Amino acid sequence: MRNNQFAIKPTNYETQLVELHDVRFLNDTNDNLNDPLSLWISFLKLSFLSAKSDSVFSQKLQNIMATSEQNLQTYINNQKVVSVTAFYNVALQLLGFQPELDFQLNDTLTAMNKIQLKIADHSTDSFNLDELKSAWYWLLATHNKEGQTFIDQLAANGYFVSFYDDETVKKPLLFNGKTLPVFDPHKLIREVVYVESPQDTDNDGKLDLLKAEILRPAETESGLKVPILYTASPYNQGTNDETGEKLMHNVNVPLKVKVADDNEYKDIEYHAETKNLPSARKISGETDKADETFSREQSYTLNDYFLARGFAVVYAAGIGTKDSDGVRTTGDPEETTSTISIIEWLAGSRVAFTNKIDNIQINAWWSNKSVAMTGRSYLGTLATAAATTGVTGLKTVISEAAISSWYDYYRDGGLVIAPGGFPGEDADVLAEETFSRRLQAGDFNRIKDTWEQKLTDITKGQDRDTGDYNTFWDARNYRKNIKNIKADLLLVHGLNDWNVKPRNVEKLWQGVQNLNVSKKIILHQGQHIYINAFRSIDYTDIVNLWLTHELLGVDNDAENILPNVIVQDNVKTESWHSYSNWSSIKNPTMNYYLNKNTLSSEKTPAIEKISFSDKLPDLSFNNYCQNIDKWQNDLLSDQKSPIQNNRVIFKTEKLNNEALLDGVAKLNLRVSSSANVGLLSFQLVDYGTSKRFNISPSILKAKGLAETYDWREDDLREFELNTKSTDSKMITKGHINLQNRENNFHAESLSPNEFYDISVELQPTFYKLQAGHQLGLVVYATDFGMTVRGNQDINYTIDMNYSSLIVPIHK
Repeated sequence: MRNNQFAIKPTNYETQLVELHDVRFLNDTNDNLNDPLSLWISFLKLSFLSAKSDSVFSQKLQNIMATSEQNLQTYINNQKVVSVTAFYNVALQLLGFQPELDFQLNDTLTAMNKIQLKIADHSTDSFNLDELKSAWYWLLATHNKEGQTFIDQLAANGYFVSFYDDETVKKPLLFNGKTLPVFDPHKLIREVVYVESPQDTDNDGKLDLLKAEILRPAETESGLKVPILYTASPYNQGTNDETGEKLMHNVNVPLKVKVADDNEYKDIEYHAETKNLPSARKISGETDKADETFSREQSYTLNDYFLARGFAVVYAAGIGTKDSDGVRTTGDPEETTSTISIIEWLAGSRVAFTNKIDNIQINAWWSNKSVAMTGRSYLGTLATAAATTGVTGLKTVISEAAISSWYDYYRDGGLVIAPGGFPGEDADVLAEETFSRRLQAGDFNRIKDTWEQKLTDITKGQDRDTGDYNTFWDARNYRKNIKNIKADLLLVHGLNDWNVKPRNVEKLWQGVQNLNVSKKIILHQGQHIYINAFRSIDYTDIVNLWLTHELLGVDNDAENILPNVIVQDNVKTESWHSYSNWSSIKNPTMNYYLNKNTLSSEKTPAIEKISFSDKLPDLSFNNYCQNIDKWQNDLLSDQKSPIQNNRVIFKTEKLNNEALLDGVAKLNLRVSSSANVGLLSFQLVDYGTSKRFNISPSILKAKGLAETYDWREDDLREFELNTKSTDSKMITKGHINLQNRENNFHAESLSPNEFYDISVELQPTFYKLQAGHQLGLVVYATDFGMTVRGNQDINYTIDMNYSSLIVPIHK
């Protein structure tokens, strides 16, 4: 394996000594030892938590090799020094690495460098007393074979249990700029409150009450104020999978002709309406004690990790969900208001009640009024939405695989585009799936008519007939409000995420570049996944360093230690690289000209125009509708493909050197359709035989990562290379409705067989092309995984003399 640690904080020796005392590896007994060997033995004794006697301790030492000839017990009995080689031979084994398999005992430092583990400074071949203390400090901060710091490994084995009820322990307790698990997660206080939001989305004449589930450390009862991780999850209270499935739209329909219009942005721009809201509830009393609890939340393991480190966690599903008021609206300003209402209560500026009947107010008296939002997909989307309001109390968002504009989720280029893997889903389907008020019959009976009308309004507003950007989608474009962001941002996204496509994060990233906030982004090779349990990157440590700074106000230099951009390598496993920026407009570009089957950097007259058909035999069409993976394979195949007449492929020569695609590729085409309607789809492709990453990360060890001692676990995961080579891989894609040649909200007429110039931006990427591979462009029409599938008899023709591909590429 290769260890990639970005969150190790440079720490001077004096601070190391203080922190070693804080975590009790240095104490009144061993701090006065005069020789390194005795001190090392004391460190080892503290590390073998299961050894309750000297005999068991000796037994443990005999199972570890200190040199190629001596086990650790023999080494200690016969040596008077701690050699650097012996120390790291032992250290590697403590970290879970195996001699002969992962490293050679006579060449330890080479292995340390190869695995990318930190080696402490030393002046000779043996550690002196000060050097040993420093070496042990860095060992505690170093990742083990399973992607967890040694100090977290010790915590999982129970090292900090004795700290739980010890009043002399600093809480929170820090080590290397990060918080430690010194809070007993088995004593968490669980309570429910109902936050009164400034909205009445179900029109019942009362402000909506929103259920929030809270987990907080027991120490808050003694007056400790703690920061909060808040996850807004519309799925939190359950989903309506069956009724949602019934609403799925048929995508096997023809592309419809649009009526040409003269729309300008001002014609479709969303403007918030002024509403007459009901009065706030009259408060009948006040209490510090909640009168409702819960047994188990739908947790996120990253949140679980911080529950043992002195953070409170709050989950709220929002309007239209079980035990809350209101109706679902799928991403509009009402949902954003619902989301930030919880933050306002945590920051002390909004009212909450103990239940929905008695009007007894309860405050977040245990809150330090510093909030971070966490979560992936819809959860991260609401974090992004909240950030664009500038709400007080929200210090940072850790937004993973998040939507920044709902149009870029369900639409593209004037087309209805499904999120990858969910053909037929749309905003109305998602609203119904998350409308968990349906799960309680009594509550649903009260709201049924209101909900049915709201659902009808959503279906009409989303407009599947045209796929245009309209007022409905403008209301759900958070990027319009980027200027309001005050919270620092940690963004995470998959470069192969075709559910929430990369444009969502790239446009947000570009939009915040000139804002006076700290911003970081991590790009991985996954699809729509979490990365907090990956072995090869210290993601949990990154978040710990970040949140310790953001929510606890600790000056740990997180904003400078963490790179602006971290990208997972798509060729080498377990490799991550840091960069100053992503998708910069300053990146160099290469202009490739289209000719018959080729992409060339030199413009030469094209011999002929090139055409392809969108029509397939019914049997093939039906087969591809049921087997999208087969369609994708056949689409890219440059052998004799069943659909070779339904797409065109252009390729560069084989690359002499490795090249890096960084940003947004742009395609300029002169094209015609044989009908008065048309769509085009595009894929950039890496052509070249090699072993590539599996689509999904492998589980290396089920429940292999413990959040702390006797607490929740997560599966240890990592991307691995497929055992078989493949000939190609899609890098990125894009789409356009030929009637939306100018923009997504203005439709133009399309005359059959007339040529038009179009310009299309593909989804942004960050991709390494290997030497000997070819960059390919595939042009086709129906995308079986995303567009409507009408199987229309339409022919498309490209005039290659007026067509080119501009790629942001480093060579």
